[in-house]
Amino acid sequence: MKRNLIHWLGLTGIIALLSYTAAVVFSPLAYPGYDWMAQAVSDLSAESAPSRILWNQLAAPYGICSVVCVTCACIFVSEKKTSSRLFRAGIYLFAVMNWVSAIGYAMFPLADAGKEIASSQEIMHIVVTALVVLLSIASLVCLIVAGFRKGGRRGVGICAAVALIMMLVGAVGQGAVPPRYFGIVERFSVFAAAGFTAALGWCLFRGFQNTQVQEEI
Repeated sequence: MKRNLIHWLGLTGIIALLSYTAAVVFSPLAYPGYDWMAQAVSDLSAESAPSRILWNQLAAPYGICSVVCVTCACIFVSEKKTSSRLFRAGIYLFAVMNWVSAIGYAMFPLADAGKEIASSQEIMHIVVTALVVLLSIASLVCLIVAGFRKGGRRGVGICAAVALIMMLVGAVGQGAVPPRYFGIVERFSVFAAAGFTAALGWCLFRGFQNTQVQEEI
């Protein structure tokens, strides 16, 4: 398959995952006393966190590359009329989620790491998180249903199912496990979106394989 620029830009999704992983793994080195098993990932990028500068450096490619990847995926599936309307709607919703995440968290970072949510900025941070979660679930459900229909992109559907399961494990686990293990289950949720972005980028790199027009549903 001859690859154009938009195919190669799909690799930005993998760069985004590597960048995010590096930020999660290495930022605690600049945060004395940080307990990754108990604390949330967002504590590392809080305004008062000593690891904030290192986080911003390591996660800089993630913020840009994830948005580039999903936006290119939207353009590709729209122009090629890839699969069904439901499939394309799932891609669009996932792209909106990434834009909301990139803009929302930049505008409303968590003010104090590990502290009680009290200020308006912290409340907006939670609102952004709620929107990100809702858009993620809606997009993944669309892609799962569309992917497993006849003529759908089954590979994308499987990846979406794995990502959704990870999100649910994180959401349910945070309320089910002792506080000292909160950080472990929370990471299932945060890596679900980054991982699916990488999977989507790889699919874009491969041209979503069979790109012929399917029967519209």
